[in-house]
Amino acid sequence: MINSNIHNTNVASQELLTTPKALRSCVHVSEDTFHFVRESRETVRDILDRKDHRLMIVVGPCSIHDRTAALEYAAKLRALADELADTLYIVMRVYFEKPRTTTGWKGLINDPALDDSFDIESGLKLGRALLRDLLELGLPTATEALDPITPQYLQDLICWSAIGARTTESQTHREMASGLSSAVGFKNGTDGGLEVAINALKSVKHPHRFLGINSDGVVSIFETRGNSHGHIVLRGGSNGPNYDTANIAHCETALNRAGLSPSIMVDCSHANSSKNHTNQPLVTRDIGRQIQEGNSSIVGIMLESHLNEGRQDIPDDLTQLQYGVSVTDACMNW
Repeated sequence: MINSNIHNTNVASQELLTTPKALRSCVHVSEDTFHFVRESRETVRDILDRKDHRLMIVVGPCSIHDRTAALEYAAKLRALADELADTLYIVMRVYFEKPRTTTGWKGLINDPALDDSFDIESGLKLGRALLRDLLELGLPTATEALDPITPQYLQDLICWSAIGARTTESQTHREMASGLSSAVGFKNGTDGGLEVAINALKSVKHPHRFLGINSDGVVSIFETRGNSHGHIVLRGGSNGPNYDTANIAHCETALNRAGLSPSIMVDCSHANSSKNHTNQPLVTRDIGRQIQEGNSSIVGIMLESHLNEGRQDIPDDLTQLQYGVSVTDACMNW
């Protein structure tokens, strides 16, 4: 018997959620699309292993809040990806979950209607359907793995994953990442230090056992094989940017000392842009210069861009929402 005086005393309600298996049945995905995911993941791994010498570009909105705008952006990005395919491998940011420093909109999965109704089941359906549609356009997908339950619903449609600066130090996220089927980038900590990311990379290579849900939604013990394609993502920190030549060299040294492959992706936004979206091209040009001068450890960059520039707060009257403008971090325009 459960004693309601001591059990779940701060839980207001509980609601059953559709299972991962049921969601996959609801949102049909073709075998051709799954084949494209496998090929895309292999390309990412080849870039990390230097078998493919293109630069990986993870680019797109800070977060997805509007399916129509996301598909319009994706159509433009696909055309650009085809044009630059000889030198760049373009992957679209499709971020459905947003970690918050305090409070705020947590993303399409958590609150797809942007009105605090928190219809998570609808958010998962919308997210899976959008991932399918983007893949069918021929765009590889990238997302941040935040909630440890979500990968069972969406990970089979993800080509590259990120662990954010706020969660890189989390044991739960390191365990989860060790079982992700995609390559995974760990951001350096919010203070700009490398140690937490390097420790995460050491951890993710190894098998782990942890609790999760299976395809039937049943709590299960997962045993992973370890993820051999983890890498670091430099995003700057409270002490300033860390993308310049000296910081890249420092990161290379730290990775080598830890016995890790010096595979570095640079986030051109966040602290590396001093939280000013208009600085992202400056960061990108500096990375290009370093590569032209012979740097071989930089394997990719991240950019935040949208149809239109800047950001907006979510208005109470959603009819006032500006089309194609971020509702989280400010983005470059197309």
